[in-house]
Amino acid sequence: MAPYEALYRQKFRSPIGWFDVGETMLVGPELVQQAIEKIKLIQERLLAAQSRQKSYADNRRRDMEFQVDDWVFLKVSPMKCVMRFRKKGKLSPRFIGPYRIIRKSCVSVDDVQVTDQLKYEETAIAILD
Repeated sequence: MAPYEALYRQKFRSPIGWFDVGETMLVGPELVQQAIEKIKLIQERLLAAQSRQKSYADNRRRDMEFQVDDWVFLKVSPMKCVMRFRKKGKLSPRFIGPYRIIRKSCVSVDDVQVTDQLKYEETAIAILD
């Protein structure tokens, strides 16, 4: 007995058997055509759900502008198995701060020199504290 059969007490229906019981006698191009149509239907529905979720997220997203002397929290990117700020895992802080903005600087993308191996060199502009 297959594990699926033992768990669910019924036979596993493979993608070939997705259609009704009487239609299982189909062979050749008809079977392939039906499978292709079902795959296209699934892809269309996934695309519709994805665009719907994107529209929900875009409505809530906004660009943030900060001014000098504002107080902000910095988001810490989570990394697996890395201890940050003396805590590891779920209890590690997601944000650190608050920090005061002391000045604004303009950094353009043109200032970054990228090599053929898609690497760049980091240079310190100023040490603030």
